[in-house]
Amino acid sequence: MKRFLLILLIFLFPSFMLAQNVSTGGHEQLTIKGFISTTLFGQNQTFGFANGQAAEWAVGPEYTQNRWFYGGDVRNTRMTFVYNGPEVSSSWKLGGVMEFDLFGGFDGAGAFSAEKPIPRLRLAYVDVIHENLKIRIGQAWTPLFGNVPASLSHIAFPLGYGNAGFVGWRFPGVYFYYKFNSNGSSTHFGVDAAVFEGSWSGPGNNVNFLNAGNAGTPQFELRLNLSSKISKAASFKAYVAAHYDKKDLAGVNNSPSVDLTGTAVEFGASLKAGDFLIHGNVYSGKNIGQQFGEITQIQHVNKDLSSVGLWVQLGYNFTKNWGVYGFYGLENVDKAQAKAIFPNPRLTQNLLSFMLRYKTGPFAYGFELLQSKLTYGLTEKTVSGTQIAFSTLYKF
Repeated sequence: MKRFLLILLIFLFPSFMLAQNVSTGGHEQLTIKGFISTTLFGQNQTFGFANGQAAEWAVGPEYTQNRWFYGGDVRNTRMTFVYNGPEVSSSWKLGGVMEFDLFGGFDGAGAFSAEKPIPRLRLAYVDVIHENLKIRIGQAWTPLFGNVPASLSHIAFPLGYGNAGFVGWRFPGVYFYYKFNSNGSSTHFGVDAAVFEGSWSGPGNNVNFLNAGNAGTPQFELRLNLSSKISKAASFKAYVAAHYDKKDLAGVNNSPSVDLTGTAVEFGASLKAGDFLIHGNVYSGKNIGQQFGEITQIQHVNKDLSSVGLWVQLGYNFTKNWGVYGFYGLENVDKAQAKAIFPNPRLTQNLLSFMLRYKTGPFAYGFELLQSKLTYGLTEKTVSGTQIAFSTLYKF
């Protein structure tokens, strides 16, 4: 009987009975962190990029019957490996990050595939650090990726991402971060600069990297940062970022070159005062579909496509555990340009979201309402879609 109970305890509590230290191949310290995310949702319209936790804009035409459908989604779930490396000299130190989530598609298309999402690499970089200078080499977020709206259902695909003022992406490259020493001041300045992989419509195939972005120039970005501690309970942050790239639509080994230049300017700010939060971004760009601009549209002709977008979110924690958040985002694509390029262009997107959240320690749950209104097509049709979601989040 005692042996049976021992075996039962081993099976029921393996993490306690069989726990071991994590070792690495070098002298660095390894921290494993992440979160488990679950969303139960109902929708009355198909959304892009996808339904569930990736829903961003309603896709037309609008459903007219049996509109509501329901599902569960865990693809936000994320695992991050943080390496705190050794000092390689008296003043230089190493570090690194690898990060994965479950948005790599589904294992097949059969009856049980929805419960088998595939892992996806998000970040993979090494940091070389010297006092106020950090050099990051690998796949990381570009400087254009700014403030992130609070949400329990939209984490890997944040609210407004690629459709309502939120732009930026992660690319392999070299990133430079420098913080100016302010000698104990409550106000701090910094600058981020990056040179990273050119991109336009994917690698061409999985191994050759022969798309127009790779045939053009790398992408370049610069960002200036400001942060200030206003009081013990209040802080302010702001930044301005600029982007430049050039795609060669003719491709590799073809002439003459057909250049399509991408540019963008973005401003973001956030103010946190006690239990109150307001933050957002605004951008203006041209030919930056690879950075989720122009409501994530990529043209394959030498014609410019411009857009402007913004989002703002207000949040207030009215008790120690309960808070409410309201979000609004807008993006306008130049209609004349879009209609001259695409047979069914996305023209204007309005996105609204409301969240009621309970949070205690590493655990949170909440209800969210998402409302999208998209104007699209040559005749400027509209489609509206609604998502209602209950989500939980456990960070570890």
